[in-house]
Amino acid sequence: MTLSPGSTELTLDPAHQPEETPAPNLAELTLEPVHCRPELLDACADLINEQWPRSRASRLHSLGQSSDAFPLCLMLLSPRPTPESLPIVVGHARLSRVLDRPQSLLVETVVVARALRGRGFGRRLMEGLEVFAQARGFRRLHLTTHDQLQFYAHLGYQLGEPVQGLVFTSRRLPATLLKAFPRAPPPRLPCKPPSLTAQTAPRAPKGPALPPPPPLPEPLTTSPPPPAMPPPRSLLETQYQDLRGCPIFWMEKDI
Repeated sequence: MTLSPGSTELTLDPAHQPEETPAPNLAELTLEPVHCRPELLDACADLINEQWPRSRASRLHSLGQSSDAFPLCLMLLSPRPTPESLPIVVGHARLSRVLDRPQSLLVETVVVARALRGRGFGRRLMEGLEVFAQARGFRRLHLTTHDQLQFYAHLGYQLGEPVQGLVFTSRRLPATLLKAFPRAPPPRLPCKPPSLTAQTAPRAPKGPALPPPPPLPEPLTTSPPPPAMPPPRSLLETQYQDLRGCPIFWMEKDI
């Protein structure tokens, strides 16, 4: 490093230029549950908060709920650069059970480190989720997205219908409790048909007879209403919105 006379700018010698940290090797990445690597909780919380800021305590509490009984948080890890350091958290995704769909999982909070995006790590994360879910007997994944439709479409996802993820599940909870979640309201029963039994005719009022009612006006000739259009099924339109009113796309894939 040299200091030019009369100047306050520092110039690094080419021979001493710092080397950029190489990107992790895709073949060396592993997918591990957060609750199996508690020493990486802080790094995982920082990764998620970089995309969706939230209080650190709240984020750590949410990650601490991860368990094999779901919801389950998975980290995409790169091998430790040195024997003394910890693995690098490259990505994260959360899996939850789906109400009334025992073979489905809901994928949420999918994120890759900002400095590593566009290099195939997102695809590696999603492919790892599929292998993880298949090994545990699940056959379909659901997710939502605002602006990554093309990315998920290239992975084989198609537009689907909304599902309800379970915030918690436990083997100690009876199935009747899990079935108590709100469902679609049952259809209304048809109105009771009028009784066909003979009834006593009302007595005519005393006094002069009332004049007959005026004739009804002739119906206006109008064109029939246009048929209802089916809901949009393209990757450019959606009929669903999130809690903020922004368009959201539900997608799903059989695995």
